[in-house]
Amino acid sequence: MDAMTAELDRAMTSLSKAAQPNQQPPYYIGYDAHDLTRLNILAQQGAIVSSDESHQRTADITVRIGDWKVDNTHGTHRTSALHSIELPLTENRLAIARTLWWGTNACYGNALQSYLKVKSELAVQAKEEDNSPDFSRQDAVHAQLPLIPTPTLDRKAWEQRIRALSAIFRAHPQIITNMVVLTVSSVNNYFVSSEGSRLVYPHQLIRIVVVASTRAEDGMDISLARTFESRTDHDLPSQTELERQIQLLAGQLDALRTAPVAEPYNGPALLSGRASAVFFHEVLGHRLEGQRQRGTQEGQTFTKDVGKPILPAFISVADDPTIAVFDGTYLSGYYTYDEEGQPAQRVELVQKGILQQFLMSRMPIANFDSSNGHGRAQIGRMPTGRQGTLIVTSTNITPEKKLRKLLIDEIKKQNKPYGLYFEDIASGYTLTQRVTPQAFQVIPQLVYRVYADGRPDELVRGVQIVGTPQTALTQILATGDKQGVFNGECGAESGSVPVSAIAPAMLFGEIETQKAPQGKARPPILPSPGADTAQEVQ
Repeated sequence: MDAMTAELDRAMTSLSKAAQPNQQPPYYIGYDAHDLTRLNILAQQGAIVSSDESHQRTADITVRIGDWKVDNTHGTHRTSALHSIELPLTENRLAIARTLWWGTNACYGNALQSYLKVKSELAVQAKEEDNSPDFSRQDAVHAQLPLIPTPTLDRKAWEQRIRALSAIFRAHPQIITNMVVLTVSSVNNYFVSSEGSRLVYPHQLIRIVVVASTRAEDGMDISLARTFESRTDHDLPSQTELERQIQLLAGQLDALRTAPVAEPYNGPALLSGRASAVFFHEVLGHRLEGQRQRGTQEGQTFTKDVGKPILPAFISVADDPTIAVFDGTYLSGYYTYDEEGQPAQRVELVQKGILQQFLMSRMPIANFDSSNGHGRAQIGRMPTGRQGTLIVTSTNITPEKKLRKLLIDEIKKQNKPYGLYFEDIASGYTLTQRVTPQAFQVIPQLVYRVYADGRPDELVRGVQIVGTPQTALTQILATGDKQGVFNGECGAESGSVPVSAIAPAMLFGEIETQKAPQGKARPPILPSPGADTAQEVQ
């Protein structure tokens, strides 16, 4: 912190004095340093594939030239303000200072070139619809939270545990690939800016990711995944519980391999709480990120809808990254400060169906001129408005057992032979730019046909939810009385960041699905080792 503060002050002073008539001094410089340690243990097929530890220090240097109204990040030049460098791993102040000096010089050069382009473009281009400033004015922030040491865990013991979890798949010869990964990530963050902000804050996350895949006789590849998160390894599920979850996943994969392929569908559907959480993250959450309301390329689905209904009146939505644990589950979307040095905040996005505001970084938009603590980015990327923990609540609450009856009633009302129940959704993506249809695609993992005539539910495969947000979000008829949690990684223009979403089960009057892509490769011709013998191959 001493080296960063001194070098930042020296850079601001020196660059202001050294600027030539055709140059501009910086009006803002920020240093965001990360002291990161990581442990990864990977097992496949019941054996350790890799086990490694790493220690890395990086700094994201931000230089802005011009002024708050128009600077070098304007329009399509947003990333010109950022330059990332590796920092020394030792406590050598001079080495750190010289590294920051060289990185600042490179960043200033890039910023200056970009600013000259911005001024030329503004002179010849049409007037912009949203002429908000390029950077918001914020008060300086000061905090020094306790640093966290490198996690101490029994690496050999965890290697044994991860290997044993992967070995469970050996009893399922039709499962082709499997992977069990333990990742322990611990980072101490240091942030200083020319505005006077001085921050020291830690973040730690431990995650176990389980992924396995199989192939059906018709060539369709099928995969399932599970994740388990905590802040310490002691808070992860017990080995017995992890084994139970993996056995369940393996059994589901075996069942999916022989399940019938679903046909395209349009009709009533019920989403579990976890499935609804992923659905809202993809379909609504991304469209409420601030930067998507500005620029000629963005579709701006809800930009003009502040103060108007965009959801049923019984639905409210907030994003609250300040919550670390929900109902005993650790939340990946938890953080204390964003990558622009702003405190994490709860943001009421939709209240009783009415749109209130957006997820803001320090990039202003019309009628929203300041950050609300959601400027997030992967190390080495320029922050943008991103989700943290999206929370969906409802006042139209129905016990989940009754929700199923309401689904069957809706199937009969629409004269459909069956409805769909989505137990789990893996991921999805949404298109927000004008050059593409304003549509979304969500990838379910476990889907069942629910028959109105009382037949047992039928597992199906090859289902993808598709649609447009303004239609899909108005089809919610009722919600359940329990909330499910989704934890994962979300990728966007500012990189991959950990996120969470919380939502109750939801009954939709109409969901549209399409068939998933299907390959032509047949399952392995050669049986897997040990599949034709009673004795497991060691």
